[in-house]
Amino acid sequence: MQILMFKKKVIRLAIILLLPLAFILSQCFKQHPAGTDPRGEDYAGSATCKSCHKNVYTSYLHTAHFMASRPSDDSTIQGSFTKGANEFVFNPHIKVVMDKHKNGFYQTSYIDSKKDQSQRFDISFGGVKGQSYAYWFTNEMFQLPISYEVSGHAWINSPGYSNDKAAFERVVNTRCLDCHVSSIKSAPAQVPGYYDAEGYDKKSLVYSVDCERCHGPAAEHVKFQTENPEEKKAKFIVTFKSLSRDQKINMCAVCHSGLDSRIIKPVFGFKPGDTLSNYMVSNSNGSPIDYKTIDVHGNQRALLGSSKCFISSNMDCSTCHNTHVNDRDKVNLYAARCQTCHSNTGNHVFCKLTGKLSTDMLTNNCISCHMPAFASKTIVTGNSGALVHTHHIGIYTDQTQKILAYLKVKIN
Repeated sequence: MQILMFKKKVIRLAIILLLPLAFILSQCFKQHPAGTDPRGEDYAGSATCKSCHKNVYTSYLHTAHFMASRPSDDSTIQGSFTKGANEFVFNPHIKVVMDKHKNGFYQTSYIDSKKDQSQRFDISFGGVKGQSYAYWFTNEMFQLPISYEVSGHAWINSPGYSNDKAAFERVVNTRCLDCHVSSIKSAPAQVPGYYDAEGYDKKSLVYSVDCERCHGPAAEHVKFQTENPEEKKAKFIVTFKSLSRDQKINMCAVCHSGLDSRIIKPVFGFKPGDTLSNYMVSNSNGSPIDYKTIDVHGNQRALLGSSKCFISSNMDCSTCHNTHVNDRDKVNLYAARCQTCHSNTGNHVFCKLTGKLSTDMLTNNCISCHMPAFASKTIVTGNSGALVHTHHIGIYTDQTQKILAYLKVKIN
């Protein structure tokens, strides 16, 4: 027992001594120089796309894919650092304070008013429904205890964390980064065994889901189009329309097929047009998938695939989503896309409530009735899950009745 206690003290001392080193190292690694890309010479870097695709590039900066990850700074951290609005109180004894110092933003925990632990905001993840944050400890990455909820405009306990303590030990592993950054390379952990964290080469980090994550390496494309400005047809680049339906679905499914898949080889190697099953396989082993058991966050591929609309048509993700544009919360726009297939033609009416509700009400609420928002079981804060629209397109009688009750309409 005495030996075990001694070992724990040694580990604590080592961590304390390494904290200043971790900060120094974090300052040494900056974004890779302009014109180079950590993924190799085949990549041009998304900034090069701006010269020819300025409108698309600028529009993309406001999308959820772009906000998947960014360096933490004044422009990317959404929460308030104003005194009185910069605290999260767990209980009368424990709280976390978010504040700004000369060298960055920090989350600091206090136990009975005594400073316990402090770590810097290094990476901001997300920014649409919520935002979470990570810090570097040497070359290992951990999630900060406090996140931010956009709809409530408030700091919250990070999803899945204990409600009675401020925890700084949750590891950010490669499976998390597969979908929140465009690339990062593994490296030996500088503190082996510390919470079983993975080591990363910081200089290899490419933030966001960038242009080349979806269109493939672009260096040859940039070189050719620059040298041949009169050629308007895109060469040496993957365009979405050139892919088959399965290839389009696979490209999205790299990140939108949930966490119940077994990774065969690093997902960062997947390029548009590749076969997804060469990188990951479902753990369902071919068993029938019940959409009712699939969480609304993460596995949009399986939810959509279980829908009659998908099965009986040639639709793919881009039928409804334009990934270059911020279309979130524009339910009338998505409803209009539903009506490209479901319309009043001849004796056919696109909705059974036609004639019982106004045309405007019907044409603007397809999503509310047929893709309602449900609480996620994987993104949970406190006792509630984040509301996410399901991608199983179907008839939800109870949801329809709720809407009709709100409108005070009775349907026989």
